[in-house]
Amino acid sequence: MIDLRTLREDPDRLRASQRARGEDDSVVDTLLDLDGRRRSALASFESLRAEQKNLGKLVSKASGEEKAELLGRAKDLAAQVKSLEAEAEKLAGELDAVLQTVPNIVDEDAPHGGEDDYVVLEEIGERRTFDFEPKDHLELGELLGAIDMERGAKVSGSRFFFLKGVGARLQLGLLNMAMQQAVEAGFVPMITPVLVKPEAMQGTGFHVAHDKEIYRLPDDDLYLVGTSEVPLAAYHADEILDAGELPLRYAGWSSCFRREAGSYGKDTRGIIRVHQFDKVEMFSYCRPEEAREEHLRLLAWEKEMLAKIEVPYRVIDTAAGDLGTSAARKFDCEAWIPTQGRYRELTSTSNCTDFQARRLGVRFRDSGGRPQHAATLNGTLATTRWIVAILENHQQADGSVVVPAALRPHVGLDVLEPAK
Repeated sequence: MIDLRTLREDPDRLRASQRARGEDDSVVDTLLDLDGRRRSALASFESLRAEQKNLGKLVSKASGEEKAELLGRAKDLAAQVKSLEAEAEKLAGELDAVLQTVPNIVDEDAPHGGEDDYVVLEEIGERRTFDFEPKDHLELGELLGAIDMERGAKVSGSRFFFLKGVGARLQLGLLNMAMQQAVEAGFVPMITPVLVKPEAMQGTGFHVAHDKEIYRLPDDDLYLVGTSEVPLAAYHADEILDAGELPLRYAGWSSCFRREAGSYGKDTRGIIRVHQFDKVEMFSYCRPEEAREEHLRLLAWEKEMLAKIEVPYRVIDTAAGDLGTSAARKFDCEAWIPTQGRYRELTSTSNCTDFQARRLGVRFRDSGGRPQHAATLNGTLATTRWIVAILENHQQADGSVVVPAALRPHVGLDVLEPAK
């Protein structure tokens, strides 16, 4: 959540952030009012509590009528103390409830606007010119015996699929290559849980009560994750990290689950927008002052992976209104999909500053020994969706697909041939 000190000292910064996101900035006044009333009630409580303690000392020394009078005053004071304590706790709860709904403060360099107001930072690679009519990834996947949407729907419903044969080998090879790169860069490999408690979801920045994208198991009060960012963010919840070990970098491999509740009728063909996919996710804990540089490092690692699959792509600076709750700034890498004639997101890396760490209680001690909240960042290193870009950009006229050179040792094939 946002820092209350920042709210008090520079409320206009949060107002500007809310406006940049297209959100209501009146929440700032609500927060200031609740915070002021809570602090006032707390100060009154502490003052009366101190008076109560002093009165207790006088009672122990008094006798007769004086003691009876003091006991009467003590009883009245106790009632006032209890009332003020309850009021302070009530206001603290109301303040926290509002704080939970306020997104992170947007980085001053992030573009303003909504989903379509991104800024293209660079375009990398040449778009391929075909001397034949290119097939889309699903037609290719079916020719290769790699993707089976029909049986996925039969077994599990729409937006589910089977990867089989070379499709399964391609995904495993891709994710293994991503994990190998992460390990070589110093990340600790992690196989993460896919079911988490509501505290982990909320701490990472997801609104479990209102987010229709999330699958919930009500009997267990557990949630299926849409990204391993969630268990990795909660991994050090309520801990004080060793400052000397920062940055701590983890690479999480997990299946991910999304209801795609707001995508009715969109991307219904193939595996671009599905309910279940696999992903390798980078996650970093670092000092807040180092977060901007760490963000650029994560982006560089994503670009290194994209170079290995040899597809044209662009890097965009995501606009404030499309950042999500936790991110202060986000860069997306989008690959060119020939049959769609457009770029589609393959990776995303977000600088969440200390927003998630405040919600999850992740801290470290500074040089003076004082606990400070860490910064958290995340970034995609490979997902199932990458198969779409690989198949379409490396297809040949006969329906075969050339495996990118860097990926061949992990897949065990140079070319994916149509199934016989």
